[in-house]
Amino acid sequence: MTIYKRFADILGDIIDKLETASKLPAGLDPKNVAVEPPRDPAHGDLATNAAMVLAKPARMNPRALAELIAPKLAEVDGVAEADIAGPGFINIRLDDAAWRDELRRIGELGADYGRSDMGAGRTANVEYVSANPTGPMHMGHVRGAVVGDALANLLEYAGHAVIREYYVNDAGGQVDTLARSVHLRYREALGEDIGEIPEGLYPGDYLIPVGEALAEEFSEDYAREHETVWLMRFRERAVAAMMDRIRADLALIGIHHDLFSSEAELVAAGKPQAAEEELRNRGLIYEGMLEKPKGKADEDWEPVELPLFRSTDFGDDQDRPIKKSDGSWTYFGNDMAYHYQKAEKADILIDIWGADHAGTVKRIKAAVEALTGGETEFDVKLVQMVRLLRDGEPVKMSKRSGSFVTLADMVEEVGKDVVRFTMLTRKADAQMDFDFAKVVEASKDNPVFYVQYAHARISSVHRKAAVEGIALDADADLDLLDAEELALVKRAAQFPRIVEAAASAYEPHRIAFYLFDIAAEFHALWNRGNDHAEKRLLVVNDPDLTRARLALAAGIGQIIRNGLSIMGVEAAEEME
Repeated sequence: MTIYKRFADILGDIIDKLETASKLPAGLDPKNVAVEPPRDPAHGDLATNAAMVLAKPARMNPRALAELIAPKLAEVDGVAEADIAGPGFINIRLDDAAWRDELRRIGELGADYGRSDMGAGRTANVEYVSANPTGPMHMGHVRGAVVGDALANLLEYAGHAVIREYYVNDAGGQVDTLARSVHLRYREALGEDIGEIPEGLYPGDYLIPVGEALAEEFSEDYAREHETVWLMRFRERAVAAMMDRIRADLALIGIHHDLFSSEAELVAAGKPQAAEEELRNRGLIYEGMLEKPKGKADEDWEPVELPLFRSTDFGDDQDRPIKKSDGSWTYFGNDMAYHYQKAEKADILIDIWGADHAGTVKRIKAAVEALTGGETEFDVKLVQMVRLLRDGEPVKMSKRSGSFVTLADMVEEVGKDVVRFTMLTRKADAQMDFDFAKVVEASKDNPVFYVQYAHARISSVHRKAAVEGIALDADADLDLLDAEELALVKRAAQFPRIVEAAASAYEPHRIAFYLFDIAAEFHALWNRGNDHAEKRLLVVNDPDLTRARLALAAGIGQIIRNGLSIMGVEAAEEME
C-alpha cells in the first residue's frame, strides 16, 4: 500500500469513528476525498480536501469539520503535523521515517510499485492504428500507434483486462484501388512494360514484391482477364500482404495487437443487420430524408428516403443514415456494428483516431450509448498529426505518390525507444514536431535523453560502487539520507497516484511528464557532487553513506524503469 492510499484509508477510518461518536452524521460518502501533494511543498507533504468535500452533506462549516479531523490525523504514526489552511484544507507533514519506509517499500515491490487495482473486474478495448491496408506504416500512423499502445499498457498496469484491437478497413473502395494497383505490378512481374502508374492507383515500390508473388502463384492466368474475374482474389491477396507488412512494421516499435477485426468479415457475418435490428426494437430507426447539404443547388439535390438512426436523441447534430440509396451499408452503419461487436466483450471502449475524424465522434458515441443502453463507457482520443522535420526543414509525405518516410526508416535512424518516448512528450491533441536531429540530441532539452541519462547514471554508480567493494544492501542505514535526498523520495512516492490519474484520464503522456520531472530532480541531486565531493552518491571512504545513497538511487531507477515500461521503452544502462 502506497503512502497516499494509506492516508486515504486512515481518513476513512477517522470519518467512520466520528460518525460512530455522533460527531458526524452517518453515511457520508468519501469517494471524492483526495489525498495528494500540496501545490506548494512548503505547506507540507500531503494535503486533503476531506473537510471541504464532506462539509455540505454533514451540514457543517468546512473549517469546523477540519478541526475535528486534523487532531486525529496528528495522532497517526509518522505524522509530524496536521494543520488547517484557508477555509478547511488540511496539510499534513510526515516525519522523515515515513519517507524512509516508503523508499524501502519501492525496493520491496520493485516492478510492482505503482501498480493499481483500480480497474479490477473491468475490460477495456483499446482500438488503435487501424490504418487502411494499402501500404506500409509511415509517420502519419506512428503517433496514434504509440499513444494507443502506451494507453493499453497503462490501463493494464492500473488493473484492467485489456484487449488491443486493430480494425482492418477492407470493405471500401480503397482496397479495390489497391487490388488494381497490385494487378498492374503482377503484369509487370510477368514482363509487361506498364509505363507510368496511372493516376488514381498506388505507385509505391512496396507493391512490387506483392505483384511478383502473385506472378509466381498464378503465372499468366489473370494477365488478360477482365477485373470482374480477378478483383476479389487480388484484393484478398493484397490486403493479406499489406497486413503482414503492417504487423511487421508495428513490431519494430514493440506493438502487437491481440485482435485484428475485418470490416469485410463483419459485413459478411451480418453484424450491421444485427445492430439495425437492435435499434429498430428500441424505436431508434425510422425511414426519413436527409436535409439538403448547405450550398447545394436544388437542381443538384434529389431527396431519397433512407433508414435513419435517431442519433440526435443522444447529442448528435443530426440523425444519421445507416444505409445508402442502393441498400448497401454506409460507413457509419458498418462502424456502428463494429462498436456493437466490441461492446460484447468489453466494459470500456477507447478509440484512438486522427484529429481529422473529429466530426465522427458524436455519431459513434450516440450509437454506442443507444446500442448498449448506456452501460458501455466509450471515449475517443484524438491525435494530432506529427510534422516531420530534418534539420528544421519539413519532410513531405504522400502515400499515393509513394514518397514518404516509413516507420521502418524512422526506427532504423533513431531507434524504437526514441520514437516511442518522443510521441508521448506532448498531449495527444497538441501539435508535434519530430526533428531527426533534436530527438537524438544529448541535451536536457531533449526529454528522451534526459530521462534515459538519469537511469544510465544510476546504473553507472552501482557498477562503480561494486568495483570499490560496496554493494546495495537491504539493511542500508537510511537515517543517513539528508533532506534533499528525502525530497527525491517524496517525488518518487507520487508515481502510484500519477499512474491512477493518467489511467483515469486515458492520458499516457502524464507518465512521460512525470519521468522528466523526477529525472530533473535526480540530475540536480547528482550535480551537487560537482562542487562538494561528500555530496556524491559514491563516497568511497564512507561505505555506510554510500549504501544509503545506493538505496536511494536504486529506488529512483526502479521508478524510471516502471514508468518507461508503461511507455514501452527500455531503460538505458549506458549512454555514450
